[in-house]
Amino acid sequence: MLANGRNERLTEKKIGFIMASLTGGYVLLLFITPLLLATNSVPDLSGRANRFDYATEDGWGSWGNNNHGENAEIGHNQEEIGAFSWTELNPIAAFVYAFGDLNCHQKHERSWEINGNQLAVCARDVGLFIGLAAGALLWRKKGLNRWTIRDSFLSVFSDEKIEFVYEKDRRMLAMITLLALGTIPIGIDGFTQLLTLYESTNTIRLITGMGAGFILSWWFCAAISSKPNKFQDAGSVKLPANAKLVIKD
Repeated sequence: MLANGRNERLTEKKIGFIMASLTGGYVLLLFITPLLLATNSVPDLSGRANRFDYATEDGWGSWGNNNHGENAEIGHNQEEIGAFSWTELNPIAAFVYAFGDLNCHQKHERSWEINGNQLAVCARDVGLFIGLAAGALLWRKKGLNRWTIRDSFLSVFSDEKIEFVYEKDRRMLAMITLLALGTIPIGIDGFTQLLTLYESTNTIRLITGMGAGFILSWWFCAAISSKPNKFQDAGSVKLPANAKLVIKD
């Protein structure tokens, strides 16, 4: 059987498993870590994205622990609330909160807490990681290397259900449409909140994050699984509706 047969999907399963394990594992740690930490040991946080703000109390990476005023757009009066330093936590908890510190603004009003401890990332990022894990699991179960990213991406659907896409050669349009459906809601919600007085809710942030994470993980797994060298030639790729890949000079 050729490498694109549905009974030989070792690479696709491996990629999906690794992606799901990494993202799903972090999701579990997001909820387990604050539960195992001492109650009320992680105060309300409010930092900057793509920066370390809570590494130490008053040394390197301590921007978040300073007084930025009660009504600051970024940051708040951490001195009044209580300092926080993830370098003082156990190694696993330190990793969870350090990763959140670097990648998320950690605004307390957009985050949840467990056991009196704020989670390491906001509600939208929680949804994003859940979506990343779900998209990888979908790929692990149904994804298939079909040479090009667009054909691999669409492989999660049964051939019969997408024959019309191949008959009219709308493969790229189909992939772009699905990507848009997953990512546009998070963009609308986020930018509307940024540019207007609109304030989203954590439920909406969670849902839009899940949608974006799901579609992006699905696409990413398809992209790194698309390996032309697994085939003898383009003509050996089996596509719906008996379509054939044509390599242009």
